[in-house]
Amino acid sequence: MNRFALMVVGSLLAAGCGNPVPNFGGDLHPVPLAPLVVLVADANRNGTIDFADPTETTDKTTWNAVHGAIMLANIDDDQSRCVSKDASGRLLPDTELLKCNDGADTVINGESDLLDLAPLGVQAWPYAPDGMTAGLAVDAASAPHVHLFIKRGGAFTFFDWTTDRLSTDELRAGATLAIEATDIVRDRAVWDGFVTVTLSSANVTDAVKLRVAPVITQHHLATEKQVYVSAFAHDPGSVATRASLKAAIDAVKGANASATFLTEINAEQNIGGAYPYEDQWTQDYFEIAYMSMPTATGAHVIDVFYRSANVYYPGTPNNPLRDAGKVVFAKFRGPDSAGISIFDLATHNPDSDSLNSYGNLETIPPFSNAGKDYPQGRLFRGNIPTFGPDPAFEKMLEAQALQPPVYVDTSWLLVGHVDETISFVKAATPRGWVMLVNDAALARTMLQAQVTAGNSAVKMFTGEKWVDDNNVETPAEIAISDVLAKTDVMSESSTSAAHIDSQVQILKAETGLTDAEIIHIPYLHEPVMGVSLAYQPGTVNGLYFADDTFAAPDPHGPQINGVDIFKTQMETALGTVGVKVKWVEDWDLYHRLAGEVHCGTNSRRNAADQTWWTSGR
Repeated sequence: MNRFALMVVGSLLAAGCGNPVPNFGGDLHPVPLAPLVVLVADANRNGTIDFADPTETTDKTTWNAVHGAIMLANIDDDQSRCVSKDASGRLLPDTELLKCNDGADTVINGESDLLDLAPLGVQAWPYAPDGMTAGLAVDAASAPHVHLFIKRGGAFTFFDWTTDRLSTDELRAGATLAIEATDIVRDRAVWDGFVTVTLSSANVTDAVKLRVAPVITQHHLATEKQVYVSAFAHDPGSVATRASLKAAIDAVKGANASATFLTEINAEQNIGGAYPYEDQWTQDYFEIAYMSMPTATGAHVIDVFYRSANVYYPGTPNNPLRDAGKVVFAKFRGPDSAGISIFDLATHNPDSDSLNSYGNLETIPPFSNAGKDYPQGRLFRGNIPTFGPDPAFEKMLEAQALQPPVYVDTSWLLVGHVDETISFVKAATPRGWVMLVNDAALARTMLQAQVTAGNSAVKMFTGEKWVDDNNVETPAEIAISDVLAKTDVMSESSTSAAHIDSQVQILKAETGLTDAEIIHIPYLHEPVMGVSLAYQPGTVNGLYFADDTFAAPDPHGPQINGVDIFKTQMETALGTVGVKVKWVEDWDLYHRLAGEVHCGTNSRRNAADQTWWTSGR
């Protein structure tokens, strides 16, 4: 028997097959045989399957910064088929809203849905013996979280690896496959998001490794493409806030730009009108993140809307969450837009439920420190062992692995959110950004300087009013000297300064931030219910909606020679890094109700670093 015949018989025996040698016709010539079974994923991350490219076919089960395939959690709703209301028009319970997305079924939901799947391919084996078939399988940990599809008859259909097999004809011609994850990683102890797919024929196997894309939160250096604000048409405070915000946007982005750049959200109107509540805290009940994977034309991005884990109705297990959060599924879920909710009533701490609001989920912009790079930045949250967010939600955030969190103590604050004291803006520094930090001591110093200058009788908060729990208003106007005489405000401001310094020291240690990269923003604190709250409008707590513009709450500070000294301080401080300040009126609906501009707005930004995989995490 000649050498080529031995090659053919040997390959058939290796496959465990007793079929006769194929009739090639004419004389036998030493034509190379294709490998028995070859499975390929997009390991070189160019968006295609390249059987002849060694960067695709070598080390297929390795995943690192330069090599390894990526898949998406296909949890958007490309055909907008998911229902959010029952037959009576009432919004579905929280547990029901979670059940619908494109990964929840085993069909391709239109051509757009196919774009959310990652490609796989089986290389053609023209000489596969008659009767030869092959199976596909997914590792046990990933099996509950993955669907496979195969192209048959010109269309993709579900491939059930427990019963389905590749036919002889499919082995000979090669097969086109696709894979989706049905969920994101939520607990790395249960599933770490790495998937091994194995192709097997007789006793020969081949395998590829993929990773499901992590969900990445956005930082302030990412460009805004949409701003959301609460809208209550008959509330004067809402009218004033929206009018000044629109004016700020139009002044920066062009006449009437706010008409498309700003989206107004009325919780009752936009999520069905089934619940008698108003929730003006637009920042707090949803957070917009994203996930992405490489394609032949660039990264494919799915926006991910997190619903807050605020538990308002612990006695209703199927519908326990903050009502306004339903907007994530009722309004935002759709094509290339996913909704996610996770909470655990068993471990949820009701005393720290406010920490689940997204004013307590910010992202430190990208940086490098101590030999480590963080190209997507890091999560920034208030969280200590005795006062922290929902553990299941926190575990899910940490499971994404790309943005390891920095935790600080916010238990001393009434609301407990990191946006009450710290923010970030772009700047021409080696790091590319600076940090804005509340400085209550500076506020006191500024007011004392005015007393020295003979301006002790000048009023602050002119024309504004406080409101109590019974909706009774009292004048807020007060002289500088009377503010300084308020021992509770002065004492709380001193205490808050120490707490904020502790936050800053943690951030400096974790990021390498220097004092030159910190801008101090003055406002005092007052004690409320045994904890701390901004007494003056918290001007750090604003909306950074353009590279050169920060929208801050109007401080209503003392006017000296016709100029608000707190406006001047902030405009001058941010001006040193090329950022202008636009002032937004937020006293009635926000400040006096324990919030500010950032609390009442939200941002959808362009994915800042779509090629997250180059980090290798």
